[in-house]
Amino acid sequence: MEPPTAIETVADDRGLTEAEVAERVAAGQTNAFVADSSRSAWNIVRANVFTLFNGIVGACFLVLLLLGRWQDALFGVAALSNAVIGCVQEFRAKAALDRLALLNAPRARVRRDGVDAEIAPAEVVRDDLLVLRAGDQVPADAVVAASRALQIDESMLTGESDAVDKRPGDEALSGSIVVAGEGTARVTRVGAESYANAFAAEAKRFQLVSSELRTSIDRVLRWVGWGIGPIGLLVLNAQMMVAGGWVEAWRQGTWSQAVVNTIAALTAMIPLGLVLMTSIAFAVGAARLAGKKVLVNELPAVEGLARVDVICLDKTGTLTAGEIRFDAALEMQSADGWRDVLAWYGAADDANATAQCLRDPFPVTAPLAVAHRIPFSSARKWSAVSFEGSAPGTWVLGAPEMVFGDTAADATSELGAAVTRLASSGRRTLVLAHTADPLGDGDVAAERFPGGAVPVAVLTFVEAVRPDAAEALAYFRAQGVGVRVISGDNPRTVAAIAREVGLEVDEGYDARGLPDDDVELGRILEDHTVFGRVTPDQKKRMVTALQARGHVVAMTGDGVNDALAIKTADIGIAMNSGAAATKAVARLVLLDGRFSHLPSVVAEGRQVIANIERVSMLFLTKTVYATGLAVLFGALVMEFPFLPRQLSITDGLTIGIPAFFLALLPNTQRYVPGFLRRSLSFAIPAGLVIAIALTLYTRAAMAMGLSVEQLRTGATIILAIVAIWVLTVLSRPVTRVKVLVIGAMFIALTAIFTIPPLGQFFQLQDPGEDGAWLITGVVIVAVGAIEVVRFAHRRFVRRMLRMPPAGPRDARPTQSIGEGSPAEGAARRK
Repeated sequence: MEPPTAIETVADDRGLTEAEVAERVAAGQTNAFVADSSRSAWNIVRANVFTLFNGIVGACFLVLLLLGRWQDALFGVAALSNAVIGCVQEFRAKAALDRLALLNAPRARVRRDGVDAEIAPAEVVRDDLLVLRAGDQVPADAVVAASRALQIDESMLTGESDAVDKRPGDEALSGSIVVAGEGTARVTRVGAESYANAFAAEAKRFQLVSSELRTSIDRVLRWVGWGIGPIGLLVLNAQMMVAGGWVEAWRQGTWSQAVVNTIAALTAMIPLGLVLMTSIAFAVGAARLAGKKVLVNELPAVEGLARVDVICLDKTGTLTAGEIRFDAALEMQSADGWRDVLAWYGAADDANATAQCLRDPFPVTAPLAVAHRIPFSSARKWSAVSFEGSAPGTWVLGAPEMVFGDTAADATSELGAAVTRLASSGRRTLVLAHTADPLGDGDVAAERFPGGAVPVAVLTFVEAVRPDAAEALAYFRAQGVGVRVISGDNPRTVAAIAREVGLEVDEGYDARGLPDDDVELGRILEDHTVFGRVTPDQKKRMVTALQARGHVVAMTGDGVNDALAIKTADIGIAMNSGAAATKAVARLVLLDGRFSHLPSVVAEGRQVIANIERVSMLFLTKTVYATGLAVLFGALVMEFPFLPRQLSITDGLTIGIPAFFLALLPNTQRYVPGFLRRSLSFAIPAGLVIAIALTLYTRAAMAMGLSVEQLRTGATIILAIVAIWVLTVLSRPVTRVKVLVIGAMFIALTAIFTIPPLGQFFQLQDPGEDGAWLITGVVIVAVGAIEVVRFAHRRFVRRMLRMPPAGPRDARPTQSIGEGSPAEGAARRK
């Protein structure tokens, strides 16, 4: 992609002037690019309105209106209401998420008129001079102008997992992440022309959350879609035969009733409300999390939270408050100027949070001029610098184990004894080392420091443990979620912090000893909880190894060294105080950085999927019995026993309205895979019971000589009562709220059958004494059969739950918690 001709070539390192920026803005050469942080308005409308089944319902609705049977077209109003409610709920969630995304958008650092400033990425213009530091995300395509050990991760764009060294003249692609070093780059392509935006559709594949709900419901809709055509023809043929045959029905005009009966059968088969309830549950879950300052980048991520069984935590910024302060400096050997060197490290422009802690205790008194420098890298965990004139030689600041190797962990050596003692107390340790030889160009290129380094001082830092961390971790343990603490710090330091927040660990595992084999790595992850000295690549490998063992993994963090692992995890969670790169790849962002939100985040996901599983059984039972009725009455050439308006009664009062409440009730238990299998294992036999019961009732009513109106009334009563019973069965254990919902639905049904105007509208007629006895008998048998189905379903689910889990010992659910899905309820009642 060739960049457009620049207005003016800019080559100096002071950046653009205000006049040059204004000139480019006027020419439209800005980085403005509209990219939704959530679903677009068109996608929301299309998903809720323009669907195959809405098309079928709309066609049936129009046919009934043309036939003058508007009373039987109530389902069209219900379908329209479903679409409107779904759109409104998702638009409300989208508005909340977009507002949060706007308020928390990443910033770009540019140099203009020789002054560095942070601006919105959209305000970057062509030829701007970007100032890049570790943790930054490149906002627009650029060419590197200056580089000091600059390394950029382009994996999200190119698929190349290794960071790429960037030197002057190299291209830096928009969307890539600075993982080490620093530099400047001149912008060449902006807005829609930049690499990331030009290939936005390709990049989005990295953000798709695996959704069992979504794929399972789509599968059911495909099944129904394939069956609705041939079943519709079968039913239409049967109704025309009942009306006297195709020719006679057309001649006498009875074909219209046959069409109405066919429409009643077809519309009952479509589980429209299931899609609506799922969309609403996702949207409401995301909106609730937004109210708790949690930004959800994709709605199905809410469901993904329910399936998490291992959560990997970075220590700094997650278990600890992320606020580090200098503690003390233990001088190991005398060396002139070491305090001035620490002052330089603290005052450096690219000083990280740890180095910045050195500013107060070590103020700059003698400015130093840098001769050669190797910036800090998360992979190396050290930086090195040589100065001109004073403070000769090379100074190295970094993790003791990474600078001095095993010596720093050997308690028999002077350095090892000091580091071990200090780290075991929970303090973070760094070592300042010195070697007499200065850095050379070859050392900088190879990223190595000269030999002969000796420890000058061991620096200790303390972190405040988050006050809510212990309670949050206790929640995860109670919920059967395994916890792994993964940090780049000293293993002893990490273990000390972990013990402080309630984890039972002796010592942390030193990640430098982790095997290269991912299978063996997975076994180690099962047996250990705390890991220290973990590199960014190892964090990613650890997530992958856990996933390979069948785990659903969440990863939290705030540093750029967590970005790869967060992107790889099933659910990546970033702190808003973290690096822009980390937030860019995360599914969720904790906007106020509070670790205490994580339990509510996980609980929200569990509520969504557990409630949708329960609601899905209602809708799938309806789809099964509607399909069964259509096939049976079509094959037996019997008149369909319902008018569309009568089915609207049962659809609304036994499924639609109560499902709306059930989908939003509290529910806190961990999800068990197999959603569709469990749902169908109840819905299929229960639906067949209802279909067979109504078929036998219709046969018996016809034999007894009941009128068509009486027969339809009896069928409606049977379906209403049995469907209310199914609702009650699936709502167990019944709480006060559920009693109110079920009771209100029962009262509404009673009113419809007893208030004369309603009875006339729905064409309900007293079935007579013989009909009442028949209805009573069929209801009792059907309800008993439903209880048998439920009993068998509970046993089936218990057998599923007894299957050996693939999860770690601390991730295996030992008990069901609260109320919720049939799977968990079965386990609880075991």
